[in-house]
Amino acid sequence: MAARAGLPVGIDEALGTDLARCALTVARRFAAGATMWCLAPAWPEHARHLAVEFVHPVIVGTRALPAVSVEGADPVSDLRPLARSGDLLVALGPALGGGVNAALRRAQAWGLTTVWIGSGPPADPGAADHVLWLDDPAGPAPHDGRIVLLYHVLWELTHVCFEHPGLLTAPADECTDDGSCLTCSDEGRLGEVVSAPSESDAVVRTARGAETIDTTLVGPRRSGDLVLIHAGAAIAVLEGADA
Repeated sequence: MAARAGLPVGIDEALGTDLARCALTVARRFAAGATMWCLAPAWPEHARHLAVEFVHPVIVGTRALPAVSVEGADPVSDLRPLARSGDLLVALGPALGGGVNAALRRAQAWGLTTVWIGSGPPADPGAADHVLWLDDPAGPAPHDGRIVLLYHVLWELTHVCFEHPGLLTAPADECTDDGSCLTCSDEGRLGEVVSAPSESDAVVRTARGAETIDTTLVGPRRSGDLVLIHAGAAIAVLEGADA
């Protein structure tokens, strides 16, 4: 396979563009110290293979990058104490099951960048920050090498980015969601409730870290609830007992 010489067989121009954009993001996250967490309940062998690809510097001179296959029955509970803001969450599969969906929903609150690699009927492009998808109605792609090819190319393009250090720093005008952006500061942000000291406030985990917010509008919250935050207050419950 020679991704640098052109598009590999089976990857069209649109998917090639998606791969290039995803690889740049992945390289920037790794350069900043990220760990890649791989989830694939339907294809556990692919989660393990993907993790090995990034951990194992198969080409002399390439970096070994931290990647872990997460295989527990409850990925949210597995990832919650381990994943850090800035990490990568990669889901692999034809459809996202309950546990994977829950982890992807919380990824924004945890500050993770998400990637979904899959095949089958058209995927929801908003399910992850980057969707790398093979149109495969018949379903053989996970077994005939095409899914493997997809993440092999992602691995190689990530290392191509490392060969150009100037690419690894985000442009100065790129939003980092650190609270300084006037546009983002006026948007709702996701937060996961850590604790509720009283009926009118809660400590939440967000991409910026732990914050104390007002919960008067949504009522008393419980640990694990996913809420939408605006101007220091929870304005909606996205996942919880009364969502």
